[in-house]
Amino acid sequence: MIGQFRAVSAVLAAAILATPAVAYAQATDIGQREYANGCAVCHGPGMKGDGPLAAQLKKPVPDLTRISKDNMGVFPFARIYDVIDGRQAVATHGPREMPVWGAQYSKEVPGWYFGFGPKEVESLVQGRILALIGYIYSVQEK
Repeated sequence: MIGQFRAVSAVLAAAILATPAVAYAQATDIGQREYANGCAVCHGPGMKGDGPLAAQLKKPVPDLTRISKDNMGVFPFARIYDVIDGRQAVATHGPREMPVWGAQYSKEVPGWYFGFGPKEVESLVQGRILALIGYIYSVQEK
């Protein structure tokens, strides 16, 4: 009986310890899909700012692998979130060429179908943005 308890405890402990790694891997996969579906067309598959539409834009497309390096080794999470979300744009910064993904993600959630209210829809939008940021963070140059 004690042997079975130890075996079950060991399996549960392994599952608990593996959960953060699994969750991180799943979030990175989601972020990678978000990037491929919405960002790669301008930022390029390698995030270097050389996507197929980059040449058609007025401003150079940033190299997303250098965000930390260009900010003295610090990844500016909140600023990146605001840029991607885009719904709180500052008028003095002028027009933006990058899509407002927060608004786009909100439109893509069929809240009426699932019975979601505004809070649930916003949680899904935030989750997609956070997954994308996690993926961008994972490819930063050292």
